Amino acid sequence: MANGAALEQNTTALWGGGRQPFGVSYGKMMMWFFLLSDALTFSGFLTAMGMYRFKYETTWPIAEDVFTHFPFLHGEHPLLFVALMTFILILSSVTMVLAVNAGHKMNTKGVILWLGLTIVGGFTFLGSQAWEWYHFINGDKGAIITESNTVMYVTPLEGEKAGEIISMYELITGQEKPHGDHSEFRTADMIAAFGLNENMTLRMPGKGVDGQAITLDRAAALQELKNAKILQGANMRANEYGNVLFADFFFFVTGFHGTHVFSGVVLNIIVFINVLMGTYVRRGHYEMVEKVGLYWHFVDLVWVFVFTFFYLV
Repeated sequence: MANGAALEQNTTALWGGGRQPFGVSYGKMMMWFFLLSDALTFSGFLTAMGMYRFKYETTWPIAEDVFTHFPFLHGEHPLLFVALMTFILILSSVTMVLAVNAGHKMNTKGVILWLGLTIVGGFTFLGSQAWEWYHFINGDKGAIITESNTVMYVTPLEGEKAGEIISMYELITGQEKPHGDHSEFRTADMIAAFGLNENMTLRMPGKGVDGQAITLDRAAALQELKNAKILQGANMRANEYGNVLFADFFFFVTGFHGTHVFSGVVLNIIVFINVLMGTYVRRGHYEMVEKVGLYWHFVDLVWVFVFTFFYLV
């Protein structure tokens, strides 16, 4: 009996039910559970994309050929705008850390400043993503879609631009495509211009075999042009940049992440209003800032993986 009483006393001393495990509140524990389940969802998207990319490796679009638009700058700047978006989101994570730190010190003015800057960073990222979607949907250079639903680009056979993608605008008009121009042309005009320029052929999107894009000879290209059509832009059914699955994953993965960013901005605004109203001063702590901070850091971390696996690899 004595040993039993001693054991019960020691157990009570170790765990008496009077405090949460690891000193974590119920709210933060539930946030961690939610983030874990959400991480599995993003992992599923990225894993599926990786599998299909491996399956269609030779013709999978190259990100450097797709994401080249930087606002108000002429010419191509591969991935530069996406890199800026990533920097903005990471910077917003830094301001969130400073907001949480100010909350621990019960520094209301500091929370207002840094949380406000976090909200600005979130809106800036969402605006940047809208710009990227706009250009992706409207298309860039245009492509050819054959009767067998194969997407191909026009490219010179010889010369300095051999292998480079020639826009429908340049093929038909003989001039460089102006920045931001979304002119539409008839398929008949494209076929006529292609037939007159004997230096033009067709090539597949992607890196091809051994780093060399799959290019058709002139005779095969003319054969493929029969019953072909001009393809401009990207959607869930057709994709100027190549495999339609690339567009599907772009919309699903970046759209799903953008929804999370928007939700995070809304949560931050609600918390920001509560800070202004003195809600957390009356509670005696700023734990809510820390909880939304966990969500915001998760959104930033996920984007790092999306940026790496979707744009860089």
